[in-house]
Amino acid sequence: MNPLVKQLSLTVKRKPTSRTERRNIVFRRIQDYHACLKQLTAAGIRPLKQVDSMRMICCHSSKSADWASLQKHPRISLIERDRRVKAHGLVNANLSRISAIVKSRIPWNVNRVKAPPAWPASHSGASIKVAILDTGIARHPDLAIAGGVNTITGKSYADDNGHGTHVAGIAAATGRRKIYGVAPKVELYAVKVLDANGSGFISDIIEGIEWCLARGIRILNMSFGLAGDSTLLRNAIRQAKRRGAVIVASAGNSGTALPQIDAPARYPETIAVAATTRANRVASFSSRGKGIDLAAPGVSILSTWLNGTYRRESGTSMSAPHVTGAAALLRGVRPKLTATEIARRLKATALRIPGGKNAVGSGLLQIEPAAR
Repeated sequence: MNPLVKQLSLTVKRKPTSRTERRNIVFRRIQDYHACLKQLTAAGIRPLKQVDSMRMICCHSSKSADWASLQKHPRISLIERDRRVKAHGLVNANLSRISAIVKSRIPWNVNRVKAPPAWPASHSGASIKVAILDTGIARHPDLAIAGGVNTITGKSYADDNGHGTHVAGIAAATGRRKIYGVAPKVELYAVKVLDANGSGFISDIIEGIEWCLARGIRILNMSFGLAGDSTLLRNAIRQAKRRGAVIVASAGNSGTALPQIDAPARYPETIAVAATTRANRVASFSSRGKGIDLAAPGVSILSTWLNGTYRRESGTSMSAPHVTGAAALLRGVRPKLTATEIARRLKATALRIPGGKNAVGSGLLQIEPAAR
């Protein structure tokens, strides 16, 4: 056993305890990554998670480990705590179940961002693969799920929270029963990276990103965030963008309380989305700060929910999937558009609204002129 593996073996634990924490370890070279995996396995230690493309392993480890010393090892690129992220839905949003028949199958918010006029030319996003990295997606009469994965347990990707199902409906509800989403004919994938509480680890998200890229999914919605930072998540986002992915992220729900928007929205490789009201004004809860690209409706948005129902929710989580659906429609019209070109088009054609760049970015999303 080489010195590095021996050192890791002393800090890595087989099971979590009150004295352990999750750590992500990234190796500089792929051969070092594979060699370490092999030797850890031989020592009876199985990592909690591994992502080949990032040369990363995630392990339960002792909180008292000398990580500063390990970080200096020439074969180690990065070591960081596997931090939790949280969904950007508002805890105190309107939670009353919608039971009355909706007068129109096209909700006001879908009309507001001018999605329907773009449907004919884009074939409503048909054949475009879109992934919702969230709490999963529940079976629903107004959703057509093409597949998915659960990176937390490896079991069902069905939603046990409701947040992911709501986000999915805004982006892609089919209109078969009650409501249309922005891009109703996309290939919709459920990537369950958040648990029943709307919480998940960075390592689960990175595995979800890799799962998408390996299957040719190049439009990713991330309606979650963390106030802190993660070099590992930033590197994964950067790699996904290089591989052609459009990554849409919600800005956060901290209002003016914090001086910046959440990660991953503040990473320049994403399209960061703020929330607006029905009056086209920035929502009070929407985070402010450098890096916001666009704004979209995010207050009292009707969408799909658990058990085949519908519900109104508020948050920048609800704003982001409008842009995700928009990216799918643009790729339906012009399949060769790069992620950068899509972001540029959406920002150039946005409706200028009050609030300033640090609140609403370039303005309110307008899909029809962007798709011309």
